Order: sequence, then C-alpha cells, then structure tokens
Amino acid sequence: MSSKPVVLIAEELSPATVDALGPDFEIRHCNGADRAELLPAIADVDAILVRSATKVDAEAIAAAGKLRVVARAGVGLDNVDVSAATKAGVMVVNAPTSNIVTAAELACGLLVATARNIPQANTALKNGEWQRSRYTGVELSEKTLGVVGLGRIGVLVAQRMSAFGMKIVAYDPYVQPARAAQMGVKLLALDELLEVADFITVHLPKTPETLGLIGDEALHKVKPSVRIVNAARGGIVDEAALFTALKEGRVAGAGLDVYAKEPCTDSPLFELDQVVCTPHLGASTDEAQEKAGIAVARSVRLALAGELVPDAVNVQGGVIAEDVKPGLPLAEKLGRIFTALAGEVAARLDVEVYGEITQHDVKVLELSALKGVFEDVVDETVSYVNAPLFAQERGVEVRLTTSSESPDHRNVVTVRGTLSSGEEVAVSGTLAGPKHLQKIVAVGDYDVDLALADHMVVLRYEDRPGVVGTVGRILGEAGLNIAGMQVSRAEEGGEALVVLTVDDTLPAPVLAEIAAEIGATSARSVNLI
Repeated sequence: MSSKPVVLIAEELSPATVDALGPDFEIRHCNGADRAELLPAIADVDAILVRSATKVDAEAIAAAGKLRVVARAGVGLDNVDVSAATKAGVMVVNAPTSNIVTAAELACGLLVATARNIPQANTALKNGEWQRSRYTGVELSEKTLGVVGLGRIGVLVAQRMSAFGMKIVAYDPYVQPARAAQMGVKLLALDELLEVADFITVHLPKTPETLGLIGDEALHKVKPSVRIVNAARGGIVDEAALFTALKEGRVAGAGLDVYAKEPCTDSPLFELDQVVCTPHLGASTDEAQEKAGIAVARSVRLALAGELVPDAVNVQGGVIAEDVKPGLPLAEKLGRIFTALAGEVAARLDVEVYGEITQHDVKVLELSALKGVFEDVVDETVSYVNAPLFAQERGVEVRLTTSSESPDHRNVVTVRGTLSSGEEVAVSGTLAGPKHLQKIVAVGDYDVDLALADHMVVLRYEDRPGVVGTVGRILGEAGLNIAGMQVSRAEEGGEALVVLTVDDTLPAPVLAEIAAEIGATSARSVNLI
C-alpha cells in the first residue's frame, strides 16, 4: 500500500498539471463523467481534480471517505456542490484567474467578427459565393464601446479595444469614477451607455439583479447600428428580446458565446445572418487550460500540506479559532447585504468586530465580510485571498476595528462604508443562542432584531399610518409571503425603516410599485442565495 496521498484525476487535464503535482502523490485516473466508475474510484482518495464534466455532488462527496480537496481546473463551480463539501469539511478550490485573458480575447474577437462579418463571409466564400458588397462592415476606430461590467475581464477588453482607436465608456456601479478615469474610461449610467454606444460588450456576474438586464426595455434605447456581444454569462442578455430587436432592425448585429440554457444547439438567433455564435469558448484555449491545471495542482499541494490556500472558495485554509468560525458566514452575508443597500462599492469600508470574540484573531472576519461585499459585484469566484485584491483594484480603503466591549450583544459584527457621495451605509449582525442563529440587529442608526433570510427587503419612508398595510397588500397581490418584519424609527413622524423577510425573490416591478405607493426614499431587495 502506498503511503503517499492519493490524487484522482477524473478528466483529461494538461500534462503540466501532473508535473505541477510532483512526485509526492499517488496519481490515479478515471472517467468522472461515468458515475459507475467515479463513485468507487473516489472512495479512498485525498483529492480529486475535475473540469466541467464530472459532477462532484453530495452523493460523490458522501462516497469519498478520505476526501480533503475538490479542485476544479477552471473558473466556474456549477458541477461542484460547495455546500455539501463544506459540511463534510472538504476544501473546494478553483482557478479564478486562469481564463481572464482568454475570455477577454474572445470578446474582442466577437467584436471584430460582428463589425466585419468575418464568419458569414468565410462561410459564403467556402460555399463558392464571392459577395464583397453583401458583407460590407463598419470600422471600430472612433466608435464608442460600452463595457457593461468593469471587472478584470471588462478592463482587459477596454484596454485592448482602445488600441483599435475606440472611445471606451462603461457602466459599473461598483467602480469608483476616479479608478475608471485612471484607465481612460468614462463611467455612465446604464441608460446613457445604451444611448451612446456603437458596440456593447457584457462582463457582469449572473445574479437575480443582472438576469435579463439587457432586455426589451434596454434594447429600445440603443442605436439601430449597435452591435452587442455577450461572452460573460447566458441570460444577462435576454435572447428573445435580442432576436426581436434584430428582426425589427433596432440592433444591427450580435456576438454570443453564452446562452441561457447550455448546451444550446437550437436557437432562433442562429437563423440570423447578422449573429455570430460560438459554443461557450471563453476558456477554451490551450494556455487557459494549462494555467488552470497548474493552478489547481499547486492548490492541492498546499491543501494536503495543511498550508494557506489562496484559491480556496469555502475555507481560508489557515488556523481559525473555533469561536470565530461560526461568525464567518454571518460576516459574509453582512457584506452582501451592505452591497445591496449601498448599490455601489464604498470608497472606504470598515469592518467592526465587538465583544468576547475579539480575544481571538478575527482578521478572517474582515476577509469574510470583504468576500461578501464583492460576491455579487465581480464576475469571478471570490475567495478570502483575492477579496482584498478586488478592493485594492477599486480603490477601496479597508480597515478592521475591534473592541472587547459590546454593550448590547455578546458579539456583534458591523460592515460600515462611506460612499463616493459621502453617505454612510452600515449593517450589523450577531449570532444568537447555542445554534448560532444569524440575526440582523441594525441598519445604520436603526435598531432591528430579525433573523437573516435568503430574501430580504429594506425600505425607508416617512413614518405615517397605513404603510405596513400597503406593503402587505402589494406583496399579497404578487403572491409573496412575508416571513418576518421589523419596523424601526428614530421619532414619531420622522423617517422610518422596515426590514422584511419574504419567501421568494422580490421581482423588480413589485419593489418599484411598493416604493412608489409608500413614497420610499430608499427601497432595496437583498438576495443571499
């Protein structure tokens, strides 16, 4: 019997992956897509390396008695049950930066292809048709490129396309204008970008807020000469609305690499000559695959050696005090709530930890809060290590404040941020009872006491009778059940705040109706799933 840790490679990976693992492991191989082969093969291994075909779900994790690490050689984690792995104490790692250059280059390729009709002309010529006039295109030089989402990939696309002589504008509420200006990019509201852009390229994460963002309403605001590229996530551009806009001549062309449902081999969009389509090739280069394999191999080495793992997505990888561990998911959720309430990334962010817990090292709570702040902001997997990098890239000053004194709660965590306008947004939470119930205890200066839930709504309005009834009526008419509610106010007749927990995601039109009916000064929906 080998005394070396066992690493199972369940899909074809670059030879450089095995080289990066080195001689300290017993390497095994199997066809991870074949469940009958995978489940017995995973039973006694210490780590498994996969790409996208192998489903490492709860069943597979339960069958793996010795498993310590699941490594996905790529960016996404759709085929890995991170929750089940976390419950089983299994670290999950991926390669979050392995394909950013590759993805950016594909988006640039689609922009050029849509401008010059390259695939269509290629197909026609190979079919014996010489049709120069039919495939007359447009120049990129001196045109305006609208980048929707100025994360790492969006920035790379902006840099590359500016070399074509394009003017770059961008929409990203989570980037400071000064940071964008340093890159030579002008930030605009989404509606402004839609109106002025000659080309639009999408680089956003897929969230309930971004799903269908470029839909029918947006596509009625664009120039009829606009060409739209989506190489980010399927569903951000509404495919049915895009098809209609193309047919009606309100959009001149499109380049698509991603689709709402994949694999996608049958779409009305494929019938249109002005649409360039690729089958989700964003990460499909030899270099990206090699980078991904090497990155996760290094992470496996670190994890099995008990060292800090930079690309771990569910644990920090270092030693964390047992009393601190229950606070990690709370701090992360508070970070996500903060982002939802702020609607932008703060210029300065303070993570405040008060109470008995501060006798331990609580730096990890700052990292967890940062992880939550950027979870719904960037189109990449956020980890404890790369979260500070995202803050640095966006010019966010981050501070950790601790004190053993906590007058109202045994321990409390606050995420407080100062926005570019000078406005301050803060949210506080605590853990209650032996089961560590996660509760929100303050929003800004308003005290509340409500268990956290997957779907929450926060409203500010002028205190007056009938508001709660109006909110309940609108939600009832929409078929949405209220699970919990807390109303807080500083004084009678002044501003009031209500926090609701509901059973399902609140559709944007319903939230808008509530805000209009009650005259809300602020209305925010928070989704923590």
